[in-house]
Amino acid sequence: MNVEIRPYQTGDALPVIQLWTDCGLVVPQNTPHDDICRKLKVQPEMFLVGCFEGQIVATVMAGYDGHRGWINYLAVDPVHQGSGMGRRIMEKAETLLQQSGCPKINLQVRNTNVKVIEFYQKIGYKQDNVISLGKRLILDE
Repeated sequence: MNVEIRPYQTGDALPVIQLWTDCGLVVPQNTPHDDICRKLKVQPEMFLVGCFEGQIVATVMAGYDGHRGWINYLAVDPVHQGSGMGRRIMEKAETLLQQSGCPKINLQVRNTNVKVIEFYQKIGYKQDNVISLGKRLILDE
């Protein structure tokens, strides 16, 4: 499968948001458009899309805060899941993080999303013995 992995570009918003919706990543507490705008202000080169035959079929947002790398919005079109596309776009994100000096990547998966947890385990991720805590500073509408 010939996939082009490139940084997000102006004009990608609608197909990216549709992909996230199709993959069940859109939740009421996060407005996708706002999340895209926020990412474009911080390390926009680490917001990647995967294109197949001119269509966006994969995304990942990576970031490095100087201590840990983070992965958000990994999505692969359900039609293309199992094709290796998720692995390829993650490898690109991992390369970018490693080139930035990142020693470790963290990510969060809803504990009910067994299929995604299994995917990450297959590509070398392990469950850390931590509890994820969060505090919303800005409420999305």
